[in-house]
Amino acid sequence: MRKRNERHLLTLLVCLVLGAGLLAAVPVASRLGGPERAATDGAGDSVDLRAVPPGPAGPPPAGPDASTGTVAVDCGRNEERHFNEDNLVVSPGLHSGAHHTHAYVGNLSTDARSTDASLAAAATSCPGGDRSTYYWPVLRRTDRAGRLPYERAAGHGNTGEILSEASVSVEFHGNPASKVVPMPRFLHAVTGDAVARTAGSDADVRARWGCSGLPDRSTTHYPRCPEGDRVTRTLAFPSCWNGLEGDSPNHRSHLVFPAANGVCPQNTFPVPQLRIRLAYDVAPGVPLAVDSFPEQRHSPRTDHAMFVNVMTDGQMAAVVACINEGRTCHI
Repeated sequence: MRKRNERHLLTLLVCLVLGAGLLAAVPVASRLGGPERAATDGAGDSVDLRAVPPGPAGPPPAGPDASTGTVAVDCGRNEERHFNEDNLVVSPGLHSGAHHTHAYVGNLSTDARSTDASLAAAATSCPGGDRSTYYWPVLRRTDRAGRLPYERAAGHGNTGEILSEASVSVEFHGNPASKVVPMPRFLHAVTGDAVARTAGSDADVRARWGCSGLPDRSTTHYPRCPEGDRVTRTLAFPSCWNGLEGDSPNHRSHLVFPAANGVCPQNTFPVPQLRIRLAYDVAPGVPLAVDSFPEQRHSPRTDHAMFVNVMTDGQMAAVVACINEGRTCHI
């Protein structure tokens, strides 16, 4: 009997030791990318768009002084494969300063070392001659490995096959409350919040995700679209300029968004509003991840885009005239 009790005590002791070891291993597994990390990874943040109610509301009704025209700029869809990990607007001069990969249309020379002079002299993907640069973080499918050098260049957890845009729409719109004035040449602009996951506020979250067949609804999550629909990203830029600066220390205060009724804040002037709309051919169920900083874990709320206006004064004047006259134009 004594030996049997000793065996039972020994068995109990072994179980306690093993149990304590397993409990201690759980946090370690989570830190190494186990279930806890997977559950909070933005790449898994998706929603069936058919379950999302219509909205948000469209622009306010146009007032008597509204500028209702639209100018579409044809710049292709990055057939040139212009990619890099730079961010001329936010991190000028810093090679690989973005820590993720950007895709570009427009100016074909844009990188961290670009200057006003180099941009003005460069080639462009826009047949109409617009040398502005338009760029955004790439979108990847994470169920396929990236094989090309530019797909593997970013690191920092940004892996997978880069999806090519099926279409890229670059448009300038007016203001529902007043006429617009020209943007200054070399104006820098940013929309969205690349650190939205850790920012503690959604104040700067601007990108809307959607499906091509459901244009009346959108989301800040990755959309699960019906068969045959394209996944879309729409990025609207601020359009109230302070009249003084082409950029500002935080890259935002010189160019801000209007109020809900379209009226610009005091001491700012409405300029043409840039909207970029991207569309992708993606089968339902394909896992998506927008490139991001490592700590942002590919959250769809971190989607963002940048713009540097390199139109000539004559080109910008034509854009403003078209918008203020309520016409639809293409350049």
